[in-house]
Amino acid sequence: MSTHDEAVTILSASESWELLSSVPLGRLVTSVDGRPQIFPVNFVVQNRNVLFRTAEGTKLVSAAINNQVLFEADDHDAAGGWSVIVEGTSRTLRSDEEIAEAEHAGLLPWVATHKPHYVCVRPTSITGRRFRFGK
Repeated sequence: MSTHDEAVTILSASESWELLSSVPLGRLVTSVDGRPQIFPVNFVVQNRNVLFRTAEGTKLVSAAINNQVLFEADDHDAAGGWSVIVEGTSRTLRSDEEIAEAEHAGLLPWVATHKPHYVCVRPTSITGRRFRFGK
């Protein structure tokens, strides 16, 4: 499905997952004290879940307490871009088996700080759009 002479194309779930898997940086959207907050995170897609690491702090607490989250990633070049949004439930991985599987994803922190907690966003929906830039 597309609109405006292919200026905006709605992506299938498979296309959205493929694009989401192709970039390392996204944004977690959650609520802190009743206010929306956005946290940039490096991430990977593992088993059609979004996986990121974090330290103790606001991001970890908000993802646990307000576990209904959005996750967004995008990319672009000179001709156009795309955006994918995952709506889902976040939770901290706790079991030895879950953590061992997460460690196989090769997700390394970008910042030289200790980030021992893995957070998984399990999707309830995924949507994506591709944009062709105007001239």
